[in-house]
Amino acid sequence: MRKVFLLALLVSPVALAESVSVETNSLMRLPSSSSVLQLERLDVADYGTLLIPGNITQVTIDQLHLGRDARIAIVPSTSSLQLQVSHAQLEHGSQITSRGAPGTHEKPAKPGRDLTLRIQSLQAEELSVDARGGTGAQGYAGLDGANGEDPGCTWGSAGRGANGDNGGDGLPGAAGAAVRIELPQDYPSEQIKVWVDGGAGGLPGVAGKPGRGGQSKGCLVYRADGGEKGRPGLEGQPGPAGEAGSVTVQRF
Repeated sequence: MRKVFLLALLVSPVALAESVSVETNSLMRLPSSSSVLQLERLDVADYGTLLIPGNITQVTIDQLHLGRDARIAIVPSTSSLQLQVSHAQLEHGSQITSRGAPGTHEKPAKPGRDLTLRIQSLQAEELSVDARGGTGAQGYAGLDGANGEDPGCTWGSAGRGANGDNGGDGLPGAAGAAVRIELPQDYPSEQIKVWVDGGAGGLPGVAGKPGRGGQSKGCLVYRADGGEKGRPGLEGQPGPAGEAGSVTVQRF
C-alpha cells in the first residue's frame, strides 16, 4: 500500500513531507502547491515513477532509494530545478530524467530542463541522467492532386490530373539541458552517465500523390483518350536537430 504523509505549511512557500513511497509499476505526481519541497525519505519501488511538476524549483531529500528501473521524471519547464540529496541508493537501471517534450504543429518541441543535482553520499553502480531535448514535429503532408475530368462522347477531351503538393519541412528539435552534477570525490567518473543531446529534427512531410487523368471512354463513333496523370509532389526536408546541452561535474 502506498504511504504518503504530506504536511503542507499553508503560511509558507515550503512544503514538508515525512515520507513519500511509490509502489511497483505505479506513477505518483508530487503536489504542485509549493515551489520548494523537503522530504525526509523518498522510496520509488521497482519500475515505479515519481513525477516532479514544472513549478517545483527545489527538492531536498534526506534519504533516497530508487528501485530497479525506477524513475524520477522531471516535467519540462523554463525554470531550472535543484535536487539535493543527503544519502542516495540507486538500483540497477534507475534513472533521473529531465527530458524535453516532443513538439506538435501547434507547439514547438520543449528543451530539456536545466538541472543541478547534488548528492552527498551515493551508493550506485551507475548514476544515469537523461536531459535530452524534445523531438521536432513531422512536416505537414502534401495534399494529393485532384483527378482530371472524364471526357464526353460529343465534346471535350479528358482532363489532366493535378500535381500533388510538396510535403512540408520537419520542425526543429529542442536543445538539451544544462546539467550540473555535484558528487563525492570517491565516486568513479566512469559510472556517471549523462545525456544532453539536442532533440532530433522532425521527419519530412510526405509528398502529395498525383491526381489521375480523366478515364478514356468508348463512344459510338470514336474513342475518347484518357488524360495524363499529374506529377507527384516533393518530400519535405528533415528538421534541424536541437543544440546539445552541457554537463558540469563538480567534486567535494
